[in-house]
Amino acid sequence: MDSSLNKDKPVVRLRAFRAIDDPETCNLFIEGHTQVLTNIGVTKVTSSRNEWMYNPAAFVLIVESLDRKKVYGGVRIHVAGGSQPLPIEEATGSLDPAIYGLVYNYAQQGTGEFCGLWNSREIAGYGVGSIFLSRACVAISTQIGLKSIFALCAPYTVKMGLNSGYEIETSIGNNGTFYYPKLDLIATTMLLKDPNTLVKAVDEERDAIFRLREYLNIVRVEELRRKQIEIHYEIEIEGLENWDMEATIANTYLSEKNVRNSSIEENDLNIL
Repeated sequence: MDSSLNKDKPVVRLRAFRAIDDPETCNLFIEGHTQVLTNIGVTKVTSSRNEWMYNPAAFVLIVESLDRKKVYGGVRIHVAGGSQPLPIEEATGSLDPAIYGLVYNYAQQGTGEFCGLWNSREIAGYGVGSIFLSRACVAISTQIGLKSIFALCAPYTVKMGLNSGYEIETSIGNNGTFYYPKLDLIATTMLLKDPNTLVKAVDEERDAIFRLREYLNIVRVEELRRKQIEIHYEIEIEGLENWDMEATIANTYLSEKNVRNSSIEENDLNIL
């Protein structure tokens, strides 16, 4: 275990980057996430596939040791219009094809998905794999240019999503729920429609996210249930001069097959 965790107050870095800019850390993310999924008996998850490493529209947030040799947790934001469908489309499209039209419509303004959230046992209980990564994820959405964010949430993260301003998207699945990633697990489709303003977020979460946007690179001592952790936030994304949100939006499309299988009327969509 990294020496920075052998303390009453662990010290970690929470860093944001574009996936294609740091393949080494992406590999560490994959190793850690795979181990966590294996520990709970999940071996097939669409968002855990490795293609996202090469997706120019994938962004990563990781919690790592200060020497960058160990990753303790992470999450990703996939932007619609990249080199692969959103994970929620891959996960639920065969169960309810309406997801394709729903994502496409939001993608015309710039949408993405918050996915692949995990944390290791070494850092469990400090809020890293729940509150602090989730806040940072919403905080960086404005840098990327997102106007909405999808999430497929496990039951224990639904309340956290609601607190952050997400709404349950009841138009797909069984009032928004699916059996995923296996039959004895339920996932809920959630959608944050206003990441810029967070009107429906509770005051505590909105204030915390706005503070992160104001101070993207800052050291903070965070506390959850009387447990403290020192987080070195580095969430100003480098290399965004090479990121083109408008081009990514222009790259979104809805295939004729998905239109046929969806309840969306073809006249309501622009097929590219």
